[in-house]
Amino acid sequence: MDYKNILVAVDGSEEAEWALKKAIYLAKLSDATLVLTHIVDTRNFPTVEAYDMTIRDHSETFANELLDKYKTEAIASGIAKVQTEVAYGSPKVQIPRDLAKKHSIDLIVCGATGLNAVERFLIGSVSEGIVRHSNCDVMVVRTNQ
Repeated sequence: MDYKNILVAVDGSEEAEWALKKAIYLAKLSDATLVLTHIVDTRNFPTVEAYDMTIRDHSETFANELLDKYKTEAIASGIAKVQTEVAYGSPKVQIPRDLAKKHSIDLIVCGATGLNAVERFLIGSVSEGIVRHSNCDVMVVRTNQ
């Protein structure tokens, strides 16, 4: 079974870096296109922007720098086809519904949640949302192995 289009969601966390490494490995096995994405979660922007009007600009700069770094790593690892995309909104919606459809994704790779139990109860984990709403295979990475 080969994957043709693999999407990996990254946020700069250690778990996301583990997910990237596994996605690179799988993309090399299948000669797949690797789509790197970072979702700028805008659900709290109206509240935050009341205090800091530059938060959106900082978020976009961070996202682009992060994706550039990971794209360089993927290319250096031997991946020939790498795309990047910054999206805005809820990661639970953007990743499994919008981006997966847009890029004809057949595997989504993401890190396990770094949230504690209270945060998961209140807002839910992104990885759980991806698994629940995805129409393709999903790999949730919990370790660096």
